[in-house]
Amino acid sequence: MEFKLSQTEENYIKTIYSIEIHLGKSVSTNKIAEKLKTKASSVTDMIQKLSEKKLVNYKKYQGASLTSEGKSIAVKIVRRHRLWEVFLVNNLDYAWDEVHDLAEQLEHIKSKTLIDKLEAYLEYPTHDPHGDPIPDRNGNIEHHKNIMLSSAKVGENCQVIGVKDSSSSFLKFLDKTNIKLGSQLKIISIEDFDHSMIIENNGIQNSISNQISKNLFVKKY
Repeated sequence: MEFKLSQTEENYIKTIYSIEIHLGKSVSTNKIAEKLKTKASSVTDMIQKLSEKKLVNYKKYQGASLTSEGKSIAVKIVRRHRLWEVFLVNNLDYAWDEVHDLAEQLEHIKSKTLIDKLEAYLEYPTHDPHGDPIPDRNGNIEHHKNIMLSSAKVGENCQVIGVKDSSSSFLKFLDKTNIKLGSQLKIISIEDFDHSMIIENNGIQNSISNQISKNLFVKKY
C-alpha cells in the first residue's frame, strides 16, 4: 500500500526507527520528543495519528514501535538519506559534517526511479560518509555488529568504521583530532577515573574522553 505522508510524519517514522534500532525495544514518547526537540504532547498526537494508519504500534505508557509497514517506509527514507549524503560528499565536495541537514531535505523526494539511478551513478555504495550501512533497493540492511571504541582494551588495535553521533560538532571535533573512517588506533592507556583514553593515531598520541570513545564504531585487527 502506498501512503501519502507529510515530511513531518516521515521524520517521526525515521526517528522511531533510529531509536528502536539502538534500544531494541519500544520507544518512549519522551525519547522521541528529545530527539526531535519537541513537546511530548505533540509526539503523542503524532504517534496516535500514525497508529491509525497502522504504521506504529502504540499503547499508552508502553511506548511506540514501528509495524512492518512502518519499518519498510523508514528503511526507504534511510536509503534515500544515505545515498544523498554519498552524492554530496563524493560529487559536490561537501565535508562529512555538512551533509546531514541537506540530506534531511533531499530524503523526502520519493521517486524510486531517481534513487535507483542515483545508486547506480554512485556505483552502488554500501556505506554513507559516516560509515552507516545503506539499505539496498529491496530494503535489506546490515547494521553494525562491531564494537564501540569505549569497550576496547589497552594494547588493542582498532580501525574506525563508523560514528554513532553524526552531529556537525562531533564530526568537526574528529577532524581536529585527525580521526576519520579508516583511522587505525592503538589503545595506549585507559584512565580508571573517567575512562578517558590515550590513543595512538598515525604515530601521534592523543587523549580522548569517554564521550568520544562511546561514539566511535571500530573493528579490531
